[in-house]
Amino acid sequence: MQSLWKNTRKSAVSVLAAGILLGGITFGAETGFTASAVTQAKPVANSLVVLKLNGAIAQQQGIFRDGKVWVPVSFMRDTLRLPVSYDKKENVYTIGTGIKQAKLMVSDYGVTISVNNYYIREYEGKNLNNRLYLPFNLLSDYLGYQGDWNAASGRLNVLTRPQNAITITTESYVKLKEGANIKLNYPQISGLSNPEAQKKINDTLKQTIMNFAAGAEKEISNKGEDDRPYEFEGNYVVTYNQKGVLSLVTDQYGYTGGAHGMTYRNAFTFSLKDGKRLLLGDLFGTNPNYKKVLNTKLSKLLKAEGGYFGGFNGLNTEKYFYLKDGKVVIFFQLYEYTAYASGFPAYTFNFNELLPDGSSPFTKLQ
Repeated sequence: MQSLWKNTRKSAVSVLAAGILLGGITFGAETGFTASAVTQAKPVANSLVVLKLNGAIAQQQGIFRDGKVWVPVSFMRDTLRLPVSYDKKENVYTIGTGIKQAKLMVSDYGVTISVNNYYIREYEGKNLNNRLYLPFNLLSDYLGYQGDWNAASGRLNVLTRPQNAITITTESYVKLKEGANIKLNYPQISGLSNPEAQKKINDTLKQTIMNFAAGAEKEISNKGEDDRPYEFEGNYVVTYNQKGVLSLVTDQYGYTGGAHGMTYRNAFTFSLKDGKRLLLGDLFGTNPNYKKVLNTKLSKLLKAEGGYFGGFNGLNTEKYFYLKDGKVVIFFQLYEYTAYASGFPAYTFNFNELLPDGSSPFTKLQ
């Protein structure tokens, strides 16, 4: 879906909105919240939220809206100390660095978000009271934070999420020529104490991209002189990097003519102990009914989707998933069971839905 991010960027025309957001001192039970901190009391919609960092109250305040806590970009800049910049020409705000760098593009369509140049479809920013806000879910899922949320008092304490002691860097395969460009970004890791496991993970990730690149080269070799320009892109985002497990998602997009290009989504979850690519059964196999539970739930969810084609009779692979904190996300490819407009149908399940005994999916990996 990288083409969607790109097309939205090209449609950015809301200069007035950018001036409002840029012109002042300030810019303008949820994922990442520990269960023990959640109370039964429900905050009032559009109420202010007291924001804390490691227990210390911040000057900035959040807003509770649409069942979510929204934090201002000024909190990320002034309290979390993340670098924030603005590109007036592109109407894009950039927050943070490295693989956790977020970009917010303000346009007449709203505020779209990418992390590490990977379009995050499930979240968007908001202009609230002439300030730019992000859902805390985004910080929790992709930017390395977690939060203790007390609904009764309307307070959110933000903490840095513990991460595996590895370094993740981006490598690129690039071939640019007139009428046909290839630019594929992929992750490589370093810092593992087991060099064999590290090589195994890196080889798996690199080979996936090289296979796509080979297919792109073949398409380009058959391109006619009068064909529209071809384009191939690839990006990734890390969704989980804890407890000896690394999980990430990759998208490879190709355009070779027609109304739109096509994107293929892949996902990888690795045990850092031995470099093994984990399947659903490796995580939830202690429950002999995990697949039956998933198939039953997924069947109902897919049938409720607009544009469902039919044909789902159960999971035919255990690779199309990625992890978030305490959750597993199952996804399907474009056109697999739904119309193109539905994108990649993705469904999130708490670990305890598949492991009702409360056990950890990582027990055997330690």
